[in-house]
Amino acid sequence: MLNQNTFTLINPQNENLAFKLFAFESNSHFDHIQRLNYYSIIWLQKGSGTLKVDFSEYSFSEGNLFTFAPYQPFMLQEKEKIEGIVLNFHPDFFCIHKHQPEVACNGVLFNNIYQPPFVQVDDVSAETFKMIVGQIKNEMQNLALAQYEVLVSYLKIFLITASRLKTAQNTEIGKAFPESKEPFILQNLKNFIELHFKTKHSASDYANLLNITPKALGKITKSHFNKTLTDLISERIIIEAKRELYLTNKSVKEIAYTLGYEDEHYFSRFFKNNADISQQTYRDTVGFARAMA
Repeated sequence: MLNQNTFTLINPQNENLAFKLFAFESNSHFDHIQRLNYYSIIWLQKGSGTLKVDFSEYSFSEGNLFTFAPYQPFMLQEKEKIEGIVLNFHPDFFCIHKHQPEVACNGVLFNNIYQPPFVQVDDVSAETFKMIVGQIKNEMQNLALAQYEVLVSYLKIFLITASRLKTAQNTEIGKAFPESKEPFILQNLKNFIELHFKTKHSASDYANLLNITPKALGKITKSHFNKTLTDLISERIIIEAKRELYLTNKSVKEIAYTLGYEDEHYFSRFFKNNADISQQTYRDTVGFARAMA
């Protein structure tokens, strides 16, 4: 514990951050690009501004809850003074892949390339989050038996609440504003990306599958997802590469081949250009096959 607003748990094996909760009252933490080797949840309780994340920009306001995966680049530019709460956790502390059946936040809160990485917190969820944050503070000041298990339990409740909220809000928006629903062609695009991202890597590949020109498909994609089609494909490949690096003991060459790249050196450059970090550094800092231990 550093002060009354910051509570930190360190992994005794490697002395790296395992879990952290802190309050902020300025943008000094986020006014430059963040590339952290752990998950970040930022609950904005006051203020507004612009979020820059990956290849996109979004406006944010009071009550937004942001969720970022390890090494996902983001920064906040405030318009009105921001305040809020941050939860950080390393994959070694809690692995969202291993616990997907219980929490189901992967692909909803994290690693969702088709939706903005935030949700609007309603009054009911806000009360739940406040209660959980209070319990976490109490637990982190109490070095008692099974502290790790208790903190993981609180984190699970937080993640489940946020995942339910985001899923419900997306459903409600679709019902209230039918015109905001994804065009049928984009639903097919998402399905095709999930089916073929390991073998088809170019925008023209997907345009051909959908029987549309690359230019027309690119325009629709940019308008709806706020990303280019190339960005979407690249993000999906990188997410899978990160998953392989963390969950398996495959070599970089094997991972490249699994994802449809025969030249491991080309794939290594592709990974570093898109993730802004080498595959080996990612494995060294985020973890290596520890999730299944």
